[in-house]
Amino acid sequence: MDDAEAQAKQSMPAQDHWKTKAPYKVHDPQDNFKVRYEASCHCGKVKYQLSRDEPLDSKLCHCTTCQTQHAAPFQWAAIFHKDDINFTHGHHDLEWYDPTEKSIEHKLPCKVRCNFCHSPIMDEGRNMILLFPTLVHFKTDQDKKNFKPRCHMFYGQRVMDIPDGLPKWSGLNNSSDLMEDSPPELVKEMERKREKEQRERVENGENK
Repeated sequence: MDDAEAQAKQSMPAQDHWKTKAPYKVHDPQDNFKVRYEASCHCGKVKYQLSRDEPLDSKLCHCTTCQTQHAAPFQWAAIFHKDDINFTHGHHDLEWYDPTEKSIEHKLPCKVRCNFCHSPIMDEGRNMILLFPTLVHFKTDQDKKNFKPRCHMFYGQRVMDIPDGLPKWSGLNNSSDLMEDSPPELVKEMERKREKEQRERVENGENK
């Protein structure tokens, strides 16, 4: 943290310190922030840039919380580091919601929206952010392909079938069961992995 940032943090109330940290900290023009994508909420009050060519991951979530919060059958989310985003306008025009405690304070993890049009902006976790690609202004077909979903999560809570051949996890990806229409080779790989883990537990005497 530089001197200017430290002074700014000291001069503001403790509940506003989020403004000086990623992902809300506005990047200085000399930060060498590579602008790869631009995005905005529905009303345009909140605008941001992204520097990474592809998200770390891209998923479709069918959990009931996402269904309710987005008033949609599922949520499309792309995962980024907090430093991958640069708010150019409206980072003070945001509101939060913690669905666990039903709080509107900035407590992690939480959901982030524009406080004017209420467009969902992202889910902010403790280390990462889950952005919503529908807000990104894709300039080419390849740009959009970079955000293509790679799996379904909480497919056991779905309200509609999506027979697209992508991996479909009953809960969190890579830590739950694969469901119908998942790639057969991935299903076999997960079965081998679990059989190996079971053998190791037996060998270590964990099942005795």
